Amino acid sequence: TAICGFIANFVLFLSRVKNNATTFAAYMLVIAHGFYGLNFINMIPSILGVCLFCLVMKKPFAQNVHIALFSTALGPFISDFLFRYDLTDKFGSSGGVSIIGVVWAIIFGLASGFLVPAILPGTTAMHRGYNMYKAGLAIGIMGMFVYAFFYRTLGVDAPSTVQINNPEYYGMPYAYRGFMNGFFLILFVATGFAGFVLNRFSFKGYRQLLRSTGYGTDFLDKFGMPVCLINVCVYGLMIVAFFNIVAVLPEIFPSLPKTVGFTGATVGVVFAALTFSADGQQPRTVTPIILGYVSLFAIVCLICGICGIPVPWTLGTQGYINGLAFATGLCPFSGKYGWKIGVLAGFLSAVICTSTSAIHGGFVLYNGGFTAGLTALVLLPILDYYKIVPKYEDDTDDLPDANDVEA
Repeated sequence: TAICGFIANFVLFLSRVKNNATTFAAYMLVIAHGFYGLNFINMIPSILGVCLFCLVMKKPFAQNVHIALFSTALGPFISDFLFRYDLTDKFGSSGGVSIIGVVWAIIFGLASGFLVPAILPGTTAMHRGYNMYKAGLAIGIMGMFVYAFFYRTLGVDAPSTVQINNPEYYGMPYAYRGFMNGFFLILFVATGFAGFVLNRFSFKGYRQLLRSTGYGTDFLDKFGMPVCLINVCVYGLMIVAFFNIVAVLPEIFPSLPKTVGFTGATVGVVFAALTFSADGQQPRTVTPIILGYVSLFAIVCLICGICGIPVPWTLGTQGYINGLAFATGLCPFSGKYGWKIGVLAGFLSAVICTSTSAIHGGFVLYNGGFTAGLTALVLLPILDYYKIVPKYEDDTDDLPDANDVEA
């Protein structure tokens, strides 16, 4: 994770880009996926691909540096090409790095640099900005085609899921809970204190941020970095608190499946959930999305109880933790339409969050953003058809109070 972060910093430094909410989001996603799936090898080819795209199309790299960092979500494809494929004999497992594998990885990385910038504007228009993880839908669709071509059309066996038995992890009843809670507490409190000090020892502006719909709003530009740092603190602590609550559910209700605790993926998605905390995400509009997940879980428990069958998952199951982190990108629905539509958006996202990875074989790291994008594509036409229009706009007296939960 540290090396991935240094590389992202180096890329941002070389691009001489003026830091903004989008580059902050791209950087946070690199950090998040450094905990699972991304490394300093498989992130380089796609970044070079975007560099080549800018060179050929004569576009400033500084305007596309965020796309370069977003494109690293295709890293698992790079790893698979690099370490598994050898076409000298047959398209199959080689068990190590080969020249052909390197060539395939480079070709794919360079090609993705031309495809992602082309797909991204179109998919953003499809969900009209209601999915903050815009690159998730674009890269998810691209990953779907790549996976279908290599692992279905060519008939190549997709890699099986690696199962690692870590006695040290499973031997700890709280699965690093104490250490990670301490880490996040220090990190977020320090972030909030820095924002408080830089904001002239006040929380001025944060109430206005909480009143924002989060739709097309650059918090960094509108409220300034100090207020955004305060938002990272409050919102981050809220996400960590939720993960802790769902982690203890099986201890309260022993009939529920066990939760995963703080795995690498869980730690990563805490950062992923904060990706757009400078660009639209905030506690008031994210809470309805969380309630959508809780609502689905309550319904599943009720149906399983009536039918006398075991509950298949909990809110602390890894797939649902990951799904929720990215479903927070649907917060513009609750900000613009009210909390009820926000709950519906979270509910629909929760229904499909563990199924979408099969579409791209798990090779796209932004699966949660892909899920949120698909949810927006389903929900928006329904709202349009029934003429359900947005109720709130930024900078108007119609905005709900920060403590108001009614739409």
